[in-house]
Amino acid sequence: MKKTIGLFSTIWAICLALFNVIVFVTPNEAGGMTKFGGAFWVGYIFITIAFIGQLVCAFFAFKPGDKQKVFYKTPLVTISYAGLIVMLIAGTACMAIPNLPNWVGIIVCVLVLAITAIAVISATFAASVVADTDQKVKGKTIFIKSLTADAEHLMKASKTTELKSLTKKVYDAIRYSEPMSNAALVEVEKKIRNGFSDFENAIVGEDIELAAPIADELLSLIDLRNSKAKLTK
Repeated sequence: MKKTIGLFSTIWAICLALFNVIVFVTPNEAGGMTKFGGAFWVGYIFITIAFIGQLVCAFFAFKPGDKQKVFYKTPLVTISYAGLIVMLIAGTACMAIPNLPNWVGIIVCVLVLAITAIAVISATFAASVVADTDQKVKGKTIFIKSLTADAEHLMKASKTTELKSLTKKVYDAIRYSEPMSNAALVEVEKKIRNGFSDFENAIVGEDIELAAPIADELLSLIDLRNSKAKLTK
């Protein structure tokens, strides 16, 4: 992320420098009137503010952290970039139109700035809501994901054909179970976890006679959990 921010900052600095060169290197007079008259400074100041705002949004979007959260914040860059383009158009018009009243330039530029700010705030809020929802979903699916990983490992570690066949049944049942957990499933999930622990010990000990009835009970508990999960949706 640091490289991304560094590269973006370099491009941003080049664009800002280019903007200033174009503004101040062009002839000072046109048609007998100085180009610094009218609402020139209004346009210049608001364009500079838009540049700074765009950089701030980029830093906020690309700051080090969870890659998924960075993905959610990417629209901030797009919105701030679009706002900068619109401000360049509005600000350039303020600077280019001779004797344009300052108040006209201020109103136009403030409107562009306000709309962009509202869009950025809305995008920030949306990113926060989506990120929070994603975290909650991850928390509710951790039981099945973790148990699936354990069941897959146990299946691969099984040493005989009978043990492998038995562990595959348990693995498939867990793998295709309802992924979301909730408060109503706490007790049955606790029994499943305890049952799986006993099943694992039996498989590791290569005791097929003990593993088979435990597997049946485990499959029954998994079926019960899925039925309850459907009822609580």
